[in-house]
Amino acid sequence: MADTKVYTRGGDMGETSMLSGERVSKGDPHIGAVGDLDELSVALGFARLGFPKRDAALSDIQQKLYQISAAVSYTGDKHADRFKLEDGAIEALESAIDEIQDALPPLKDFIYPGKTEASCRLHQARVVARRVERGLSLLSADKQAASIPFINRLSDYLFVLAREADHVSGAEEEAYKDN
Repeated sequence: MADTKVYTRGGDMGETSMLSGERVSKGDPHIGAVGDLDELSVALGFARLGFPKRDAALSDIQQKLYQISAAVSYTGDKHADRFKLEDGAIEALESAIDEIQDALPPLKDFIYPGKTEASCRLHQARVVARRVERGLSLLSADKQAASIPFINRLSDYLFVLAREADHVSGAEEEAYKDN
């Protein structure tokens, strides 16, 4: 069996294919959102390496990002349900946030990232999630419906995970000081 080539030359003129087969400009907001989702998945991979305590949860989130990416990259509604996040995905993140936050000291100030590598990796993923959210907001309402709330909650989840990573390592959070 011959190896399948990674390159197709199909994008050499500045266009690419959506999952549904439609050709669009690489500057299309859908393609930008898919690229940002891919970057977020990579950032989560780095976070998994830095904070193995939450490896399984972050791996599950990467799977959900692929579902969102497929939904964003598919035009039409023929197979729309195929890419839908399962019911309760947002609520599961909210429950996890509440559980983790209840085990942390109360947050009274803005904090700086930078106390541990694990925390920094999680904060990096958090800010990428915020960019994903901004990119998704440029898409149609049906593309935003489930994806934006999930990504919004994901950034909150990554924030509390970053705090947890510092806390379990014994690092003290550095609070913002108003001069």
